[in-house]
Amino acid sequence: MNDSREPASVELSDDGLARRAKALACTAPLQALDENKGSLRWVKADVYQLAEIALHTIDQVTVSMDFDSGANQQRVLDQVTRFVALQAPERTAEEHRKVARHVLQRLINVGTVDRSFTEKIGSIDRSGVYRRYDFQFNLLVERAGPDGKIYLRASDEAINVLVGALDTDVESAQIAAEVKLESLIRRGRIAEAKLAAEQARYRTVQYGEMLRQLLDATSRDIRAVDWEHEVPKLLADALIHIEERYDFEHRILSNISDLRDRSDEPLRKRQAAELVTIVRDCIRRHMQLQQRLLTAGTLFREEQDRQQFAELPVRAVLDLHGQLLTPALGLPLGDALAVGEEFFRGASGVGPPAVLELSGLVSRLLRLAPERDRLGEEIPEPDLTDTTEKPVFSLEDWAATDALLDLRDTPRQLSDLLTEAERTAPSAAALLLHRAVNAFNPQVGESIARGDPRVLVGVATGDRFDLPHFGGDGLLLYSAPIVSPPDASDAPGSEPSLPEDLSDE
Repeated sequence: MNDSREPASVELSDDGLARRAKALACTAPLQALDENKGSLRWVKADVYQLAEIALHTIDQVTVSMDFDSGANQQRVLDQVTRFVALQAPERTAEEHRKVARHVLQRLINVGTVDRSFTEKIGSIDRSGVYRRYDFQFNLLVERAGPDGKIYLRASDEAINVLVGALDTDVESAQIAAEVKLESLIRRGRIAEAKLAAEQARYRTVQYGEMLRQLLDATSRDIRAVDWEHEVPKLLADALIHIEERYDFEHRILSNISDLRDRSDEPLRKRQAAELVTIVRDCIRRHMQLQQRLLTAGTLFREEQDRQQFAELPVRAVLDLHGQLLTPALGLPLGDALAVGEEFFRGASGVGPPAVLELSGLVSRLLRLAPERDRLGEEIPEPDLTDTTEKPVFSLEDWAATDALLDLRDTPRQLSDLLTEAERTAPSAAALLLHRAVNAFNPQVGESIARGDPRVLVGVATGDRFDLPHFGGDGLLLYSAPIVSPPDASDAPGSEPSLPEDLSDE
């Protein structure tokens, strides 16, 4: 039996495909660490699992991040070095630290201009066309803290790599993680509960990072953030979320503490104690986040006043000819050279930073030149709109009214002409009415100047007419010839005139 059913239609535009492609792209730098470890000449890296070291590094940075500051780089190196030493205890401590530093620099992407990773991914757009584009992201970034020191911060992509997700709603993900955590604790599965608690803490850090970026953007330029609609709603939702998480996490903390106190097994007691530490850290982060949310309105008003009323920087304009060149020409060569060097040192701007490490210099020299499209981007086809005004009446309408208004033989009533026009040429009836109204007070001078042999003249009859589509005062229409008086035809400046019978009327 043949199946005549049509195959199911395929949705061409697949957002899920792009999300999964981005998730794989974020793990590519970690996979490249193990794929390229054979090319490292300064160490035999076959015993090291560099991708695992990278995950541990991101974990340490994420846990050490605070709302205002990040992770201290040297402290992260110390913690990661201890993890590296567990993989190869027979190797030296110096090698362990070099491996940890190598992984950390690859996660920061040291040696590139903007320190961002770029991966080619594709997606199907709404029109069903498969397109490739560059997906740029960071894993670890260096940022300056309030005290001026440089800290490490983990990006959203790095945190999503830890929890195995991408572009997830942070608030919903954290609620789901904590519900999962409570269920695992209730069933006594401490080891799995610890993993769920760590994921909940990652989401707490990610939520705080999102709001921190929002407030930082406000401090830089208040116009870049929608404080009229989007931000007030976000702040209100965040406060409600923190209040709910506070009660929920305290219940979890109470259950874990009871489980820790009732357990007799040393391993379960240690796991429960670690779980208590993680949940307390989540509570501390939520309290810190709540404090910043409560002061967000004050920050907005202060930045609004500061940015609105800040004076523009005043810089004196230098007259290069009168204030620099002319006086310098009158100086001795040595003095003029010093003046010129000082001027060009200040006018040329900040110089490029020096390369601090040989590895960074080599990677820059060996980097492939970026591909450039010499023809530029594709110029889209312009959407042109015809702005030519179309005439209200067609040439056929004018021809039909010319035939009806050819009244050189006998005058006719306007009502009769309209009735005939609606019967023979309905679209020309309105044009006939317009021409008849203009004939009530004809511009005879213009007709004479154009050389018209006749002019349409309308005379009120005193009657009224009422048709299905038209009505009004009656008019008697006639095409009157334009003639010259016999006694004045040869006189200079003589003008033609209407017949005497119509002129008297």
